[in-house]
Amino acid sequence: MSRSPYHAGELAVQRRAGVAASAARIGRGIHDAIPPIARDFLAAQRMLIVGARDREGLVWASPLTGEPGFVRSVDERTVAVDARLEDGDPLAGALAPGAQVGLLAIDLANRRRMRLNGRLAAVEGRFVIDLDQVYANCPKYIHPRELEPLPSRSGDAPLRPPRRGDTLADDQQIAIARADTFFLATAHREAGADASHRGGPPGFVRVIDARALHWPDYAGNTMFNSLGNIAADPRAGILFVDFASGSTLQLSGRATVEWGEDVVASFPDAERVVRLDVDRVIDLEHARGLRSLP
Repeated sequence: MSRSPYHAGELAVQRRAGVAASAARIGRGIHDAIPPIARDFLAAQRMLIVGARDREGLVWASPLTGEPGFVRSVDERTVAVDARLEDGDPLAGALAPGAQVGLLAIDLANRRRMRLNGRLAAVEGRFVIDLDQVYANCPKYIHPRELEPLPSRSGDAPLRPPRRGDTLADDQQIAIARADTFFLATAHREAGADASHRGGPPGFVRVIDARALHWPDYAGNTMFNSLGNIAADPRAGILFVDFASGSTLQLSGRATVEWGEDVVASFPDAERVVRLDVDRVIDLEHARGLRSLP
């Protein structure tokens, strides 16, 4: 019998959801090397999401951006990323060789995405990642967007300093309530870090109060990588991107999966609901070099 690609947390969520057999079949698509066709996909991307822990052990999701070619496969087991995290990003300066990282390469325009999980081999000048897991995800819930580089800010007012806190300000709550997309980072002590995409109609993420959010978990690929990590370790990070300006809102906190009929029924089409209790908030203006075309 071949070894399962899933850890105990993922298996537990799969069993509770009643999809263990389906997940076992789909798990055959998890590879330890990059298929040739995926190398071309990586080379065409402008945006990469990285999920990892900071020096305090908090989990964050952060954006890396560049011109096509900034992320490429060195060989079938290694990826190089020629980009840096923005000043003020919680993972800037926190990643060192050996750190577990989860990468999400996502083409919003064509609704394609690929996940690559592994460990940092080098961080000098560029990130080099030795891969453990590579697999594609379906296009469900991805809202199509064409991305372009942000225009130069020469002559504009200087960027405001990062806003940091442990609660959500009113304008941040409003931005979350309007969002149709976010990126989720989770981590497992042995299996590693993971970065994934979540999408839905505007308002699918609900602000409970200044310290907590709810969002629905819809039918998906049955692998439950993110929810399985949360079952084993509740620390999680969320990245919201303002696709008009390139600004970002990053949250780190503790997530729980809620299965109760009352809360699930309050979200149309949800199969479960996830709650995030917020510990840290970082709001960066023009934090990435891309915006969505009008």
